[in-house]
Amino acid sequence: MARLDERLAKSPVREGWVARTHYTDACASLWLEGELVHLEDLVLHDAGMDIRAPTHELTRARAVMRVRRRIAAAKPDWALSVTGLASLRGRGGQGDREAGSDDRKEGTGDGGDASDAEDTYGEDLDQPLVIIETDPRLAAAFIAVDAAIAKSDRTLGGETTRRSERDPLVYDLDWDEDARIEEWQRVVDQTRSLPPALAAAIAAEAWDRIEPLQHTPWLGQLLAASVLRGRGKTRTHLACLHAGLKTIPRERRRPLDPAARLIIQLEAITAAATAGLKDHDRWLNQRTLLARKLAGRRSTSKLPALLDYMLSRPIASAGMIAKELGITPRAAQDLVAELGLREATGRGRYRAWGIL
Repeated sequence: MARLDERLAKSPVREGWVARTHYTDACASLWLEGELVHLEDLVLHDAGMDIRAPTHELTRARAVMRVRRRIAAAKPDWALSVTGLASLRGRGGQGDREAGSDDRKEGTGDGGDASDAEDTYGEDLDQPLVIIETDPRLAAAFIAVDAAIAKSDRTLGGETTRRSERDPLVYDLDWDEDARIEEWQRVVDQTRSLPPALAAAIAAEAWDRIEPLQHTPWLGQLLAASVLRGRGKTRTHLACLHAGLKTIPRERRRPLDPAARLIIQLEAITAAATAGLKDHDRWLNQRTLLARKLAGRRSTSKLPALLDYMLSRPIASAGMIAKELGITPRAAQDLVAELGLREATGRGRYRAWGIL
């Protein structure tokens, strides 16, 4: 892993390598959960150029990829900080709890008695008490409308309120995420004197064992990669631990013995580094070969920009290239033919190209 990071630090394809691995690791995270997401579909979905309706698995893969990008773009220790964990859990934008509670009380049609409704509604309008005395249901409806308008005004003004309560059909209400996160953080804190790779393996194994979050098991591998980055093992990239874990046979992936689980995590780190080195060398070789076709081009030629763009994407369509380079799709296809890129889709209508 250290050798890969050192090679990437001085590599001309580092940015492209990092951008590509966000896609591959996101697809691998869904593969580990038993879901298949095509790399081609994820790239097109990320560019907003889907050729079919996005599936639930595809949107989840994009969520993983966005979190990876966010962690990779932040400071090395951000993801493991209190602020970072809260943000990654979706708790970073909560507003005042008491204000949100009051909003829900006012907006509930059957909450409180008629006298409460009279007091609340009577403060705002001149003659609401007559309405409440004659038709309590109509008064409650007006209260709900006023609360919704006030909430919209606060939202438009940049204020945030507490998120709605979780649906018991989707979430286990007895699942104490805060306590589990604290338990996992204690495990990570105890690894500060250990080597980075072992600390990352312990962090990943502890996340699988404690299960802090109910519906984001993939976040554990990203946080383990953050341990490597925060401890200085990977300074220039975020390790693709999902892709490394994917190489391990399923029957070996979840042993009962804790020591065996740590060995699996260490093997995943090694596999991720090995695959990263191979991919880097292959893409660097392809860049060298394709760069020969740029010799003698005018300074205004779009071919160098096309080459850099293709190195950062597993595939790209004519529309994506046209949008990135500011040219027409027809001109994009001509540039692709000049550069000699590989056809990736085999379609006649919606074609895409890539670099091996």
